Amino acid sequence: MSNPNVMAAAKAHFKDVLAGGLKGPIQVPEWKCEVWYKAATTFQQESKIVELTAAGKTVEALVESLIMRALDADGAAIFSKSDKPDLMRFVDPAIIMRVMSEMNDPDAARNIEAGLGN
Repeated sequence: MSNPNVMAAAKAHFKDVLAGGLKGPIQVPEWKCEVWYKAATTFQQESKIVELTAAGKTVEALVESLIMRALDADGAAIFSKSDKPDLMRFVDPAIIMRVMSEMNDPDAARNIEAGLGN
């Protein structure tokens, strides 16, 4: 039998994490925009990413993650699921990887840029 107090506290904590506001911006001059994102996602959101990764579709998982996480300054999605084919075929993979790397580890990305003199 589960402890309802622990479950309530766990849910309240995650609600606070999700409400933590937007992170960023990530400057993407190649796309003429700034990308904002939330630091946390739910397991429900991540399930598609995990499924694709487990199937060996790492690149597709990366694009799904970008679609799910890339937001504008108002918190609206920059991309939709219908953009996936274009992102997979016609967008520079290096830029997608740079954006996702910064989302996943913003401190490391800044340190790399600083080391490169950017």
